[in-house]
Amino acid sequence: MYFGKLENYSADRMVYVGETVDGDYATVRSKIITGRKGELPIEYRLHLVGSRWAVYDVLIDGMSFVSTYRAQFNRVIQTSSYDDLVQKLRTKELENSAQERNVRKP
Repeated sequence: MYFGKLENYSADRMVYVGETVDGDYATVRSKIITGRKGELPIEYRLHLVGSRWAVYDVLIDGMSFVSTYRAQFNRVIQTSSYDDLVQKLRTKELENSAQERNVRKP
């Protein structure tokens, strides 16, 4: 879903829009600017862990990675099992690794 949105954009540039810090949490807003498709807002949500900021969610055009994955994972668990979810994730990881190796071959 997200990568499909990103694939439709050929970024001319990425622009920093602003940030908000509230204690140990922060939001950094940016947008991809293209001549053809306009703008695609991207928001990074961060949490301060020790002395470093860590990204815990990314929103692309208002759609949260975490919420989307949570819904997909819950669907698999409800219709099957946790073990099935883990197996699907492992299979997907292996497929992605194989694709990356094929892309790197001359």
